[in-house]
Amino acid sequence: MGQTIPVGSLAAEVMKQLDDYAELTTEGMKKAVNDAGKTVKKEIQANAPVKSGKYAKSWTVKKTDESSTKLEVTVHSKNRYQLAHLLEHGHAKRNGGRTSAQPHIAPAEEIGIEQLEKDIERCIKDG
Repeated sequence: MGQTIPVGSLAAEVMKQLDDYAELTTEGMKKAVNDAGKTVKKEIQANAPVKSGKYAKSWTVKKTDESSTKLEVTVHSKNRYQLAHLLEHGHAKRNGGRTSAQPHIAPAEEIGIEQLEKDIERCIKDG
């Protein structure tokens, strides 16, 4: 069931086990972040306003920061980023009035957050 170790090396063995656990959970969390980013991208593309379809196709996931213990991804529009906030929140028209908001980014973000939380909980429980 367990290992027999001398008392003098107990601290070293505990640290080794903690390092192994940290390595396993770090890899699982990085995978969870990647999966959440892909989910957000797919949700935005599925719910984006469609005129020609180019806006929806312009969304991508980019790794913005990665180290041995962390991963940061950004979901963004490659070449139609100027439209994102105008479509999400609405804007003033040239001859007066306003366009209606078409929220598609915020709902996708919420779905991504929920998925990330569930995946991280599962990763920590499974070890």
